[in-house]
Amino acid sequence: MPKKFTVTPWEVSGEIDYDRLIKQFGVKALDDRLLKRLEKHAGELHYFLKRKIFFSHTYFDTILDEADKKHKFYLYTGRAPSGPVHMGHLVPWIFCKWLQDKFNVTLLFQIPDEEKFLFNESLTFEDTHKWAYENILDIIAVGFDPKKTKIFLDTEYANVMYKHACRVAKKITFSTTKSTFGFTDSNNIGEIFYTAMQSVPAFLPSIMENKPTYCLIPCAIDQQPHFFMTNDVAPKLGYPKTATILCRFLPGLQGMHKEGKMSSSIENTTIFATDSPEKVRDKINRYAFSGGRETTEEHRKKGGNPDIDVSYQYLTYFLEDSKKLKQIYDDYKSGKMLTGELKKITIDVINSFLKEHQARREKAKNQIEKFMLRG
Repeated sequence: MPKKFTVTPWEVSGEIDYDRLIKQFGVKALDDRLLKRLEKHAGELHYFLKRKIFFSHTYFDTILDEADKKHKFYLYTGRAPSGPVHMGHLVPWIFCKWLQDKFNVTLLFQIPDEEKFLFNESLTFEDTHKWAYENILDIIAVGFDPKKTKIFLDTEYANVMYKHACRVAKKITFSTTKSTFGFTDSNNIGEIFYTAMQSVPAFLPSIMENKPTYCLIPCAIDQQPHFFMTNDVAPKLGYPKTATILCRFLPGLQGMHKEGKMSSSIENTTIFATDSPEKVRDKINRYAFSGGRETTEEHRKKGGNPDIDVSYQYLTYFLEDSKKLKQIYDDYKSGKMLTGELKKITIDVINSFLKEHQARREKAKNQIEKFMLRG
């Protein structure tokens, strides 16, 4: 029986069959041919690619064509500010930094503060503004180049974006937004207009360069519907179609089958970028879904299942050493390693990552203006 799951820009739930999602969304798998082309330019492949954490794309071949010709392209990603940043948010940003470093390209980082105001009845602009600047500290802490990174809040940069968003909106019918996003007559009109604002950063490279300039968006696959609509409009406005490179979701500590992707709204089973080592230890020990057996004796005899174990899944995202990762997989599967041992390794890896991130985050408090794009 096929797995039941939901993936939209605003909801992700169920145990996701990514092969089926590729067909359902009409995107393409990142195949060996494309990866070899990317490796030729970058000199190596990020372990996110080798482990198929980034697994699909649209028009990524056009970006590599531009790189072949030594033409400039831009990166674009974003963060909607409704709460603290968690580990799942960091995944596409880490990959974005790698791309920025390897291709020496400019990154446009959108903070759509109006999105969360429009889609969340309880959030005020004061809330989204506060979270925007907290989130910006985590963005800077990833290590982006301040000379090649432009962060902007939609409400602050609206004097530049709004007229371009109106041009996009003029080409999109209400019928199209309903079929793309599942909107109904009960959605407020701001939600319907918002997707036009989300399209604009994909066109800003062409606007800034005053000539057709390509854009690559590294993001989780739930955001892809926005960019299908963007690409429907692009040629009508004289812009090149934007490319996306898409990643899987980091699950919450209970696993995708129980709670879907990691979410800021489920505090106990989410690891935030600002969590203390004690909090990380407590959350993983108490809540991380285990692939272990009922008893130690049974586990030693039959082995565990790393493929469903959340601690192991987290290591695939945050443990760079592939040889060590393979050893952990084999030891857990054979029963040589127990669940408690696996959790301890994961706690150490996450806390080591967060210690460095939080140190950079503290320094970022004096660096914000170096990154901001003001209208």
